[in-house]
Amino acid sequence: MARDPKYDILFEPVKIGPKTLRNRFYQVPHCIGAGSEKPGFQAYHRGIKAEGGWAACCTEYCSISPESDDTMRVSARIWDEGDVQNLSAMCDRLHQFGALAGIELWYGGPHAPCMETRDTPRGPSQIASEFEANIYPRYMDKDDIKLVQQYYVDAALRAREAGFDIIYVYGAHSYLPLQFLSPWANKRTDEYGGSFENRARFWKESLEKVREAVGDDCAIASRFAVDTLYGSSGVELEKDGIRFVEYVDHLVDLWDLTVGDIAEWGQNAGPSRFFEENHEKPYTGRIKPGNHTDKPVVGVGRIVSPDTMVAIIQSGQFDIIGAARPSIADPFLPKKIEEGRLDDIRECIGCNQCISRWEIGGPPMVCTQNATAGEEYRRGWHPERFHKAANADKGVLVVGAGPAGMEAAMILGKREMSAVHLVEAGPEIGGNVNWVSTLGHSDGKENIFRGTARGLGDWKRVVNYRQIQLDKLKNVEVHTNSRLTAEAVREYGAEIVIVATGCHWATDGLNSVTHDTIPGVDTLTNDWQLTPEDVALGRKPVGHRVLILDNEAYFMGVTLAQKLAGEGHEVHLLTQRASVGQYMDYTLEAPMMHRELHRLHVDMHTDTHIERVDPGVVTAYNVWDPSHKERFEVDTVVLCSARVSDDELYRELKADQEALQANGVESLYLIGDAAAPRMIVDCIFDGHRLAREIDSPNPAVPLPFIRERRLWSTSTHKEFDVQLLAKSDMAPMA
Repeated sequence: MARDPKYDILFEPVKIGPKTLRNRFYQVPHCIGAGSEKPGFQAYHRGIKAEGGWAACCTEYCSISPESDDTMRVSARIWDEGDVQNLSAMCDRLHQFGALAGIELWYGGPHAPCMETRDTPRGPSQIASEFEANIYPRYMDKDDIKLVQQYYVDAALRAREAGFDIIYVYGAHSYLPLQFLSPWANKRTDEYGGSFENRARFWKESLEKVREAVGDDCAIASRFAVDTLYGSSGVELEKDGIRFVEYVDHLVDLWDLTVGDIAEWGQNAGPSRFFEENHEKPYTGRIKPGNHTDKPVVGVGRIVSPDTMVAIIQSGQFDIIGAARPSIADPFLPKKIEEGRLDDIRECIGCNQCISRWEIGGPPMVCTQNATAGEEYRRGWHPERFHKAANADKGVLVVGAGPAGMEAAMILGKREMSAVHLVEAGPEIGGNVNWVSTLGHSDGKENIFRGTARGLGDWKRVVNYRQIQLDKLKNVEVHTNSRLTAEAVREYGAEIVIVATGCHWATDGLNSVTHDTIPGVDTLTNDWQLTPEDVALGRKPVGHRVLILDNEAYFMGVTLAQKLAGEGHEVHLLTQRASVGQYMDYTLEAPMMHRELHRLHVDMHTDTHIERVDPGVVTAYNVWDPSHKERFEVDTVVLCSARVSDDELYRELKADQEALQANGVESLYLIGDAAAPRMIVDCIFDGHRLAREIDSPNPAVPLPFIRERRLWSTSTHKEFDVQLLAKSDMAPMA
């Protein structure tokens, strides 16, 4: 199909200093867990986006010195020639597809824990990080300032040598240049503190030195938080934000604008349950239209709609559409717009699973919508290309159309299997995503700290995208309202059977705390005891006084508490963890969710588990001191204790191999929650992996993947290590 002319504006070239973007699509710096130690992962993940039409792709934050080490997290590094060599692979791959390569030079100051290097970061003032635990910087005197500025210059020269086209002096997310600019971190009284000009001096000088070092060979960019959202104690848009852009505009070829800080950077990478598309516009959208810069501006905001993109450009908000998460969800988003294939776009759902794996200390990065993210190099997976399966003449029956089943059927269809039947017992495909996506709206009032409780509606995109793709595949049939017995499966006529029947929440209080059930719990016979499905689907009435047990520690317990408290119920929330919704610390939802629960007056109890449940009364105890007990008078108890696989069909089929063989069933597989309850992102990967490898020698066992690792037997590395050891007190190995 031809591109709709209304999108032509998105494909106009944009000049940034000495370089030119071929269109307005720009992958801003974002973390993937590759760094400089996994050059294949780095090169192929960014390269697939260049192939998909992105005009520029950047590294994640890239450390300029061992003093800026973020271990356990994985950043890129450009400390020496080895890093130059490894990162040049990314530049070469991007250039192969006509895209520019950007590098984000980073010095973290007190936000760099230096767990690997055991070095000491420097900072404008000796104040401990509000983000890391007990990390203090060394106070920077004037010699220190010159030294760190030289780090930026040396790193920029290495970046140019590696082949980078765009070099960032990165100051957003409360890193060193912004620490100097912000009164929140800068308490100095010398010429680098106090007045605006003094606080801006470090950043301005660093830009000058980097620009002088690389000359006209590279474009100079700066990532800047125009408002740190700390009020007058930090950088405010109307005060230092706009003023700084105007102050150093002559030194910058490209502005990459954000909001927020590092301690709560979910205000920038906004989860969909709290932030809508283009949510940063009230802040970042004030710079260009206000004529505060004549340089190109790029910004983000989980922008996935082509119409929103056009409106952004036409309004003058940005010159360039920036993306991190949308580029992960669909590396081919620009090409799909260009080719008029809008319904093929995999829209980001804003679940922030990609971020969570990096926060935990991945790799690889993952994506709920795109199972190939992070697998481009190590498994050789392409998000848009599928070769015909060697056993394509086989018929496949997929039982269960939840996330894993939908994904498996879709990929098998794209691999040209002769006939794929996706059979679902319920009235529609989607599995638990259908009811999960209805949750999380609370009372719809504005949160006390930016954002509203929008709910999980965007998660329904998991279903919508796969429904569209399945409808397009001529070799795939979808059947709903069809519950198959083992006999029906055997007699279906398929040579390959994949069971993806999902899971359910435990009805007896089975939990990970005691590895047992909870006395008095039986949601099947007690109307006042509910599972999450009961609440979401309205199967049972909910009384005024509600107690929710949350052993999951991710989104379910807190989301139900948010929902019920927003509807006017009195809610007690109990968890055995040290904080409620603990995994949300990694998805960046935790601060906003905690504020939301406090706003709704949810009574939260951490380090707490239920001892027993009696009519009208729940007895709980402190997990560290079981003798410390609490009693709660309740009308309703909601049990988010554990999930249990619905694997009975698979077990029955597997138990009778002779019957399978007699009916021509050659292979039987179990995937998704039916194999083991897990997150949606992992269920989709499970279905994708099996379908990708359906013609391998044993599809039930994943094929080996490329492990990027430094091997002791590699002579260059070994010789280098021996040379270092020769200068140390260690005796050499025999």
